[in-house]
Amino acid sequence: MKITFLGTGTSQGIPVISCGCEVCTSSNPKDNRLRTSVLVETDDKTVVIDSGPDFRYQMLRAGVKDLDAIVFTHEHKDHIAGLDDIRPFNYLLKKNIDIYADDRVEKALKREFSYIFSEVSYPGLPQITLHHISGDPFAIGETLWIPIEIMHYKLPIYGYRINDFTYITDAKTISKNSIEKIRGTKVLVINALQKSTHISHFNLEQAIAFALEINADMTYLTHISHNLGLHDAVERDLPPKIKLAYDGLSIKV
Repeated sequence: MKITFLGTGTSQGIPVISCGCEVCTSSNPKDNRLRTSVLVETDDKTVVIDSGPDFRYQMLRAGVKDLDAIVFTHEHKDHIAGLDDIRPFNYLLKKNIDIYADDRVEKALKREFSYIFSEVSYPGLPQITLHHISGDPFAIGETLWIPIEIMHYKLPIYGYRINDFTYITDAKTISKNSIEKIRGTKVLVINALQKSTHISHFNLEQAIAFALEINADMTYLTHISHNLGLHDAVERDLPPKIKLAYDGLSIKV
């Protein structure tokens, strides 16, 4: 299984106009982060977790030629706003894109993209097949996906375990039951927004503590704002087996 980080940033820290901080003006491409998303390529399927506002450019930049499905973690705009840009895949691949969403995400998609779900259809609309998910494992092709409920402040959202890979973004608290679903994973991805405490996300200290508790072979930190600091400077101080993810990073699991 191949994992490619399409984006490792957050809307906090992607200003329309650069704030002039060292991260926003950095020449290191690892400091240039689009909204958080990841590409999961298994033997038989190509799946994206979350399609945020940068989805179109992310797919172009990564040279993605095929897409079978999008799996959503939650309904916030920075995770769903790019759904309309599946149109080229519909056109070129001559197929619907499978969409995996829980009740709240489904409601948000129908509100934000009402024309996709309208009874009045016309050529060129995004073509999707909607699959409802809950806390139960589900299969995409030959691969089992295990939803992991986490709390994004007071909002329950999903992370996912796929074989020995676990992907979690926007976590603030994770229950003991969910932690047990994560244990034994070889590669963990977890959010680390900034160094100071935040109401709805792990900060760096909390992300490191969680990574040490899970003790995966490797942990990558994502959903990074410019408040965390420069990639190279932060990574130098991380414990062994913990690294900062960056846009374009590909790993095999």
